[in-house]
Amino acid sequence: MASKVASKVVICGVGLIGGSFALAIKQYFAGRREKSALAGRHNVHLVGMGRTRAPLEQALQLGVIDEIGTDWASALQDADLVLLGMPVGQMLPVMQALAPHLEPQTIVTDGGSTKSDVVAAARAAFGGKIGQFIPGHPIAGAEKSGVSAAKADLYVNKRVVLTPLPENAAADIQALSTVWEICGAQVSELAPEEHDRVFAAVSHLPHLLAFALVHDLAERDNADQLFGFAASGFRDFTRIASSHPEMWRDICIANRNALLKELDAFMTELLKTRVLLASADNAGLETMFATARARRDAWLESLLPVGE
Repeated sequence: MASKVASKVVICGVGLIGGSFALAIKQYFAGRREKSALAGRHNVHLVGMGRTRAPLEQALQLGVIDEIGTDWASALQDADLVLLGMPVGQMLPVMQALAPHLEPQTIVTDGGSTKSDVVAAARAAFGGKIGQFIPGHPIAGAEKSGVSAAKADLYVNKRVVLTPLPENAAADIQALSTVWEICGAQVSELAPEEHDRVFAAVSHLPHLLAFALVHDLAERDNADQLFGFAASGFRDFTRIASSHPEMWRDICIANRNALLKELDAFMTELLKTRVLLASADNAGLETMFATARARRDAWLESLLPVGE
């Protein structure tokens, strides 16, 4: 991308993920222009695509994109990269629509939180062009959605997982990794199936539990009283229950087999915890709490930049 006079990036689904990607790339190219002796030698043109016009108009007004695409044929002309930023349940029809217009130089990637289902959709849609699709997952979401929540530094020091396919060219994988690094991200690789197992445990299950807890309290007769007394602990535990319902519906359904295994394992853990509580097992509860605290503290330490 950076070696061209102008690069063209198409973002379908200009919300938090797609919008932040666009802003990060714009910020990078703006810095290149400021440092270049040949002003304008480094540039990027961002085209937004989507289901409805209003969010695209907002993205254009906010300067997140430079143009609203009206059809895939023109949007993909001379495009270097396409990011699919919509919920995973919408991937297949979008892929089917863009595939006939995909030019040989264009890399397509996605920001979906599940990968096995996205890979299956891509194989069905792209056929012989499957080598141009490199699945990805930026681990940098937030509870708020929409382009108004987008920010250029969303991916700084955050992890992006690529799940390359056997058909992907090494040079294309490296090129996509470089783009994410431009956004400030740290790039890792997993197989699609391994990705889904890992994130069922550390992402999808926590979201499911947060939604379930808030829903349980909201359905009670004294819900107003309960929420009236809820404080920072409840806020922190349930923060992710403010996430986008449609997106998380699609994620849970798409990864339901791995997620069900994690849910069953957690239900077993809850039963063990209930036994400790019911039997007033002070030592057992304290041991469990101490183990959990130590492991979480170690994890938090690992997230700190070197030197802090």
